[in-house]
Amino acid sequence: MKNNKVNIHFLGAAGTVTGSKYLMDTGDRKILIDCGLFQGLKELRRKNWEYPPVEVSEIDVVLLTHGHLDHTGYLPRLVKQGFSGPIYGSSPTLDIAEIILNDSAKIQEQEAERANREGYSKHKPAEPLYDLKDVEQTIPYFKEAPLSRWIPLFDGIKARFQNNGHILGSTFIELDVHGKRFVFSGDVGRIHDLLLYPPLKPQQANVLLIESTYGGRFHPDEADTIPQIEKLVNDTIDRGGSLFIPSFSVERAQLMMLILWKLIKENKIPRVQMIMDSPMGASVLELFHRASEWHRLEENECDEMCSHFTVVSSYQETMALRIDDNPKIVIAGSGMLTGGRILNYLETQAQNPKNTLLFVGYQAEGTRGRKLLEGEKELKVYGKWVPFNMQVSEIEGLSAHSDHNELIDWMGELADKPERIFVVHGEKESAEALQQGIKETFGWDAEIPQLYSIAEIE
Repeated sequence: MKNNKVNIHFLGAAGTVTGSKYLMDTGDRKILIDCGLFQGLKELRRKNWEYPPVEVSEIDVVLLTHGHLDHTGYLPRLVKQGFSGPIYGSSPTLDIAEIILNDSAKIQEQEAERANREGYSKHKPAEPLYDLKDVEQTIPYFKEAPLSRWIPLFDGIKARFQNNGHILGSTFIELDVHGKRFVFSGDVGRIHDLLLYPPLKPQQANVLLIESTYGGRFHPDEADTIPQIEKLVNDTIDRGGSLFIPSFSVERAQLMMLILWKLIKENKIPRVQMIMDSPMGASVLELFHRASEWHRLEENECDEMCSHFTVVSSYQETMALRIDDNPKIVIAGSGMLTGGRILNYLETQAQNPKNTLLFVGYQAEGTRGRKLLEGEKELKVYGKWVPFNMQVSEIEGLSAHSDHNELIDWMGELADKPERIFVVHGEKESAEALQQGIKETFGWDAEIPQLYSIAEIE
């Protein structure tokens, strides 16, 4: 190697599942892989306001595995702090990142404005982490990366983005640094997904960073999942209630639309009003039309599916729908109840025991979603405590993340034992379970880095 060591700084998603940021310092270049927001626990969210423990203006380039907020949401702060290099990602990743960052900025602006108006914030005045203008100044740095082709970054350093099936445009990233191969898994998708193609697998890695969101956990068979949704819809509608599905606006919302549309076509659920209330989700639907090579849906299927839904565009529509007690199905952001339109519905509908709240994605520690799953009977919405009497269900078979066995399988085509394996992007128990699984399956040792630790790679 040109430089005899590389330092990896674990700036996020280490010892926790959010805030993905890994800085590779090769001695003469600094490369940031992912640039996510911390979500969930308050002590983690506070870190979004802190200056990261590296010199931001010295970072040469950012590489994005995919567009989710916990992988891209810190970008406007990074630019405000002095970053001015290119931000590479696949074409759908950059489109999704732009949608998500604008949505995130808008929500932060609205919440700061509401907190100031109603006086429930400790901060005087409450301010957004970043605003729409900050996002506008970030987008010009975006640069499309081709799929499955090596791109030169610097002398002796090249990168390749490979499809990994998690969401539209998501990839794992291979970096060759002076002859040594570094692999960053990003979030690995499912082998059998109704919407997306299965993930590719790395063939070589001297150093591997692998996510562990569902380490030690095993998803039920997808064939068992659809009947569960069918029963939940029918039970809820039969008792005169509505089904509310907090959903990640990228891919989960579209997958739920697909499943519900198919159930209606097969006359397995009643034809009640179905609502997709997420401006971001609506924008991603448009992207599904443009990025057809990334997913399994035919264009006519996409059109027919959308025709069965009321796609809400305005906040005024949301405010009218949230006080309507007629049985309906509502898909709304955000997936962990950390913000978004779903909170408007819960503010008025959480007290009704006829209603059902259905979780179809991962609920991080400290989020409202996790607390409700753990049995909490009050919900804090816009500074007020709301009694929570809804039925709560969780269906794990629809997760966009590989489970334990799928993660092990994803590593199965590596030609040789990696020199170092780092288990990241998982809560403690999940990371330890995957670490153990790697040892039992391959006989390889893996490390679980802690937040802000630095690994020296010789």
